[in-house]
Formats: sequence, C-alpha cells, structure tokens
Amino acid sequence: MDLSELELGHLGPGDLVYAASDIYNDGGIPDLAEDALIAAAGTRGVILNIGHLEEDPERELYLVRFEGDGAELGPPAGCWPEELSTLLHRAPGEGV
Repeated sequence: MDLSELELGHLGPGDLVYAASDIYNDGGIPDLAEDALIAAAGTRGVILNIGHLEEDPERELYLVRFEGDGAELGPPAGCWPEELSTLLHRAPGEGV
C-alpha cells in the first residue's frame, strides 16, 4: 500500500503527515504568540502521539511536530484529523 492510499486512522507515531491548511496557535503553545502560524498548508510534519480529549474520547487528536526553517522540527502541536493530510497537495504546475 503506498502512502497515497493511507488514511490518518492507519497512521501512528513516526509517520509523516502534511498540514491540510494553515495551522495557527490557539494559545496551546506557550512559547509562541497566540495566532502565530505553526505550519503553512503543505508543511511536512511527523506524528509524535495520538490521543483524545477526556471530554470527547471518540475524537482523535494528533500531536505533530512540523518542519520549520532548515528542516528543524517546531514545537509539538495538537491537531484535529481535518487539519492533516497524508498527501502533499500541490497547485497545478508546481514542482515535485
């Protein structure tokens, strides 16, 4: 099975994902300004852990570190499944 066929539910810690849209700090990362850009759409990240909120055990929450400048990983960010993708979406005509 290639990565394009995988869904988030089949992934685990260490697997690569991409930001499906711009992801901003909602105040959960204290070392970043609130509303600071954590990852632009298409930014590659690695899953650190998968869990859920105590109040909503049916909904998964992904702890992801996204690449920053120089391919260094940024701080861990909690992401909902709809904020992540297993595919890098490029605009038509963009390079590989």
